[in-house]
Amino acid sequence: MLSPAAASMPAATPTRPLRLYDSWWTVAAAGLVAMMVLTAGLWFSLHVRTDETLHTAVLFVHLASLVLGFGAVLAADYHGLLWATGRCSLTEVISATSRLHVPIWAGLGGLVVSGLMLHPDLHSLLTQAKIALVGLLTLNGLQAGLLGRRLAEATGPVGRGLTAWGGATALLSQVCWWGAVAIGFLNTNR
Repeated sequence: MLSPAAASMPAATPTRPLRLYDSWWTVAAAGLVAMMVLTAGLWFSLHVRTDETLHTAVLFVHLASLVLGFGAVLAADYHGLLWATGRCSLTEVISATSRLHVPIWAGLGGLVVSGLMLHPDLHSLLTQAKIALVGLLTLNGLQAGLLGRRLAEATGPVGRGLTAWGGATALLSQVCWWGAVAIGFLNTNR
């Protein structure tokens, strides 16, 4: 039995835990953590050596991760293009792309981890450019999650601002992915 004082008190509203895409602050914090992890991985890459067998296995993981991550990005961007040309609804795009987040991030994570074990030449300008592209790609992917949330919350027609944001996000993603692939190809043939 509640006391009269407890009965007259308003019920406490449960608080929701803070989530990644709640604000620019949470995305920025995640970006900072991601860059710190990438930096630690680069330090690790200077101190790890793989034998021929492990190198071959890691190279396979690297290529499989490329197929997984970049393939999912291409599928997501294709759905966005379908929406931009009026061939599907925004709801369909959000539904399709939300399912692609896991393979995109798994592919990118697999590429980074395996790439760090492939003895990158950190003194090479091409490798430094690739690392910059991977960092930019990671930050772009984080802010893309916030974009997806804003699009999902949009009621009515999507404004020019969100449309431009989506287009810029997709363009930057494509530049980073294709640039990293091209640099990886050039580094392999040196």
